[in-house]
Amino acid sequence: MQIRVIPGSSAAIYRQIADQIRRAVVAGELSVGDAVPSVRQLAKQLVVNPNTVAKAYAELIRDGVLESQAGRGAFVAKRRSVFTKTERLRRLDEALDTAISEAITLDFCSDEIVERLRNKLEQFDAQKS
Repeated sequence: MQIRVIPGSSAAIYRQIADQIRRAVVAGELSVGDAVPSVRQLAKQLVVNPNTVAKAYAELIRDGVLESQAGRGAFVAKRRSVFTKTERLRRLDEALDTAISEAITLDFCSDEIVERLRNKLEQFDAQKS
């Protein structure tokens, strides 16, 4: 799993980290029980403050994506739905709002955004199979 951050992005760095780890789990790049890099390792690799990585990990632990094992580190948790449908839709809308705003800022039109989204969904579906 390769994580990259874009310092000038409208998305906070901790959010970029958390989102990339989520995507790696969904895409099957990370499986249940796989370890993620330690906070210090990832902070050093990305040249960011360890508190930023810790914030991303805390969010992922809170959301049930990762679990922390004292003295051992953080690992991909068993998949479980801990959110109501309403909360899942709220989070999806928030993520889409961010992505659409970024795309519009980059001068993409609606048709280009929709086409790109379709392509990405097809890629995710292909990776799952």
